[in-house]
Amino acid sequence: MAAAIPYKLRIEGMDCAACALKIENAMQRLPGVSDINVSYTAGTLALQFDEDRTSPQTIEKSIRALGYTPAGAPAPSASLPSNRDRQPWWRGTKGRLVLGTGALFVLAFLLAQLLPEWERWLYSAAALAGALPFARRALAGAMSGSPFTIETLMTVAALGAVAIGEAEEAAVVIFLFAVGELLETVAAGRARAGVEALIGLVPRMALRERDGAVEKIAAEDLKVGDIAVVRPGDRIPSDGEIIDGVSEVDEAPVTGESVPALKEAGAQVYAGSINANGELRVRISRVAADNTIARIIHMVEQAQESKAPTARMIDRFSRWYTPLAMLMALFIIVIPPLAFDGDWMTWIYRGLAVLLIACPCALVISTPAAIASGLAVGARHGLLIKGGSALETLGKVRTVAFDKTGTLTRGRPQVTDVVALSADETMVLARAAAVERNTSHPLGVAIAEAAAARALELPATFGGSTATPGKAVTARLKDGFVSVGSPRYAAEVTAIAPDVAETITTLENQGKTVVAVLADKTIEGLIALRDEPREDAAEGIERLTERGIRAVMLTGDNRRTGNAIAGQLGMEVQAELLPDAKLAEIGRLRETGPIAMVGDGINDAPALAAASIGIAMGGGTDVALETADAALLKSRVTGVAEMIALSRATLVNIWQNITIALGLKSVFLITTLFGVTTLWMAILADTGATVLVTANALRLLARRS
Repeated sequence: MAAAIPYKLRIEGMDCAACALKIENAMQRLPGVSDINVSYTAGTLALQFDEDRTSPQTIEKSIRALGYTPAGAPAPSASLPSNRDRQPWWRGTKGRLVLGTGALFVLAFLLAQLLPEWERWLYSAAALAGALPFARRALAGAMSGSPFTIETLMTVAALGAVAIGEAEEAAVVIFLFAVGELLETVAAGRARAGVEALIGLVPRMALRERDGAVEKIAAEDLKVGDIAVVRPGDRIPSDGEIIDGVSEVDEAPVTGESVPALKEAGAQVYAGSINANGELRVRISRVAADNTIARIIHMVEQAQESKAPTARMIDRFSRWYTPLAMLMALFIIVIPPLAFDGDWMTWIYRGLAVLLIACPCALVISTPAAIASGLAVGARHGLLIKGGSALETLGKVRTVAFDKTGTLTRGRPQVTDVVALSADETMVLARAAAVERNTSHPLGVAIAEAAAARALELPATFGGSTATPGKAVTARLKDGFVSVGSPRYAAEVTAIAPDVAETITTLENQGKTVVAVLADKTIEGLIALRDEPREDAAEGIERLTERGIRAVMLTGDNRRTGNAIAGQLGMEVQAELLPDAKLAEIGRLRETGPIAMVGDGINDAPALAAASIGIAMGGGTDVALETADAALLKSRVTGVAEMIALSRATLVNIWQNITIALGLKSVFLITTLFGVTTLWMAILADTGATVLVTANALRLLARRS
């Protein structure tokens, strides 16, 4: 048996979930075809086939029979043109159908003015010719496993109208239906524009430095380890590390952060970011198909392909809704004449109108259109949500649990206090930084950074520094030996005065780590350090509280530090939790309702997976990002509240769409039974509902956050 071959196609004209379902059913009937994945939001079909049983030509022929156009294999995400489906509407299949059916109707109208005795036959010919493409698609759908399609309803209604002498209305109905299908295609293209805008961020060309010369190559030809030269104003061609140069880089296209960040040697940069004002040399760390933009696009497309719970429910509903609607139309045609001596022609007409009103397009598209818009606007603002299910769950969250280090805090200690005792504050910090200048210990690095931030001149050291693990670092300065060590070390070498001991205790009760700076066994001063909350952490927790959402910190840090940070942010805390204890706490909190977990490290991965929804900070580890259901690319705590607000707005939009779809159909069903609705009004009701639902979903794209 031959191995299954992966195969992927772009499909033009596929603009709703019903279209995708028809193609999926057709593919399931082909021998040797498996792993079928149809995405109407991305306009793609992916599958695997056994070349001994089915060929690509057979697959494409089956798709064409349904009225769609296979347009070749899609290019890699990183190099897809942003205007891949952008052609004038009249050049597309559905555009030509609109022009054709419109021309047939106009021709029939003009000839009917000249030959009034032939009016019925002229309109009948126009209606039958216009209905032919839909009839062929209906037959192909029935043969491929989708007998109850919109084309079936349309064809039956048009033929029925011609049969009872309403050929003029039949021709109008066919034209309006073609217009409705075209509008759906245009709207679907607008919904895809959010992801395609990301594709357009990556430059097509790059400057590569090799053997001292700079050459212009395609960005997708860059390899890991290549050196790319990025001039001011250019976009960075792929992810990498700056090895030379200093510049401000606008990362808004990737993270949504509006303020350009200063980048220098050693800093990471992302594909699609804009280099503002200095030339940079960047060592490439990811190829085009695997850079940040490509990964985001891939995740968003996967997310749009996964159906939300509401969408799955509507799909199940629509499977029996259409045949039920046809049965109801039959009852409307048959029962009044047989049971109440009604006029056959009148009730046949009303039954055909019911068929047109019953088209499920607006209902089927109500959820996917809103989900696709919500995911696209989220990605545009640095809120990456991996699927409709995750987007829906976010709106139902009642508790948000946060890891502390790297999530609520910056993830590295910073100097918060310098307490001068026998020397002034500047001297204490400068002498401590001189001792710690070559250390790799996080506390020493923080002290050196604090001195650099104040532009302090550091005294010279002689012979380097000596570390006593767990106790102190000592170096010889011009006026003698200076040590930077723990309070316990200080107590071993000298007596600590009661007021100094009280100061140390006060600082430690605030969750800070205290080091003593000693010279000749005299404590010159104290330096307090703490992993401080992110600038927006308090605001982020406040926004959640305002929405009635409980915020809890789950940390493995000591209880004193946890209480200090939680008190500063105004949230609950559970401290000294190992990963298994975090899991248990997540399980306990989940009993009270859906819970979101926000984290950034490998140790957070189990909790992220166990929560109703896992959210990773964008600056975290790959393990956390892969495990999570969503990611904050800005690494901002306020993004959690923004995500939940977006989810709730999307849920409201979905139910608005369902109400519009079913509400309009209910109103026109009643008016049809009373003889108020004509056939062309019925098709306008269906098309109008579809357009209103799509337009309402597209409103989400205008959200600012």
